[in-house]
Amino acid sequence: MAVRASRTLHHPWIVAPDSPVAFAAYLQRLAREDNDGRLICLRQTGDLVGVINLNNIIRGAFQNAFLGYYAFAPFAGQGLMREGMELILTYAFRELLLHRVEANIQPGNRASLALVKRCGFVQEGFSRRYLQVQGEWCDHERWALVAEDWGAAASLLHL
Repeated sequence: MAVRASRTLHHPWIVAPDSPVAFAAYLQRLAREDNDGRLICLRQTGDLVGVINLNNIIRGAFQNAFLGYYAFAPFAGQGLMREGMELILTYAFRELLLHRVEANIQPGNRASLALVKRCGFVQEGFSRRYLQVQGEWCDHERWALVAEDWGAAASLLHL
């Protein structure tokens, strides 16, 4: 399974589902109305590159979602997650009509920070002990992209 082969890549940032039972629970959570997850696959082979989730989608006056994502080891660092991110952001802003997408990233996760920067996200703040990862409360940088800025970012990305 791609997740097991990627444990060292993901550590200490996330705990990805690494068994059929854990993956089934993950997929069930994504099936909730306030979540929308996608598998990122290679067009040519169908190989699983990674996953991208829009979590805790909030409607009403907020129109916001929280972004989660990770690549699998054989494909990390090849720009494929950026392609997937461009697709999910286009979906979020043009089809779901969200106003804002947030990504909360641990400060040492350079690859993740580089990805959101390339996609036009802006750092908005720092959240101390924001999210529990592997039993520890971890600090996160708060990055966001709003629909108005996505139009400009999308044109730079040639969408």
